[in-house]
Amino acid sequence: METLILTLHVVVCLALILLVLLQAGKEGMGVIFGGGNQSAFGGAGAGGLLVKVTATLAAIFFITSLSYNYIASDRTSEDSSIMNIQIEQKAQPSPDQTKK
Repeated sequence: METLILTLHVVVCLALILLVLLQAGKEGMGVIFGGGNQSAFGGAGAGGLLVKVTATLAAIFFITSLSYNYIASDRTSEDSSIMNIQIEQKAQPSPDQTKK
C-alpha cells in the first residue's frame, strides 16, 4: 500500500510541476515554451481547464502526502533511532591523577 501511495504521489508531483509551468502568468512572463498569446486550448478556455486540473492535482497531492504520513507513522520499528542513542560520557580522571 505504501508503494502505491508513494508512486501516485510522485506521478502527481511531476504532473503538478508540469501544469504549473505551462500556465501563463498575469504579466505574460510565465510562458515557458514561448508562444506569447497562443494557446492550445483557445483564447479563454486555457485558464479554466488548467486551473481546475491543477486544483484537482493539488488536492490529490495533499491527500497522498497525508495518507503516506499516516501509514508510515503506524509502523513501529525496533531499529535504532537518533533519539535512542546514549551519549557516552568521558571518564573523569581520579583525584590522584590530577595532582601529578
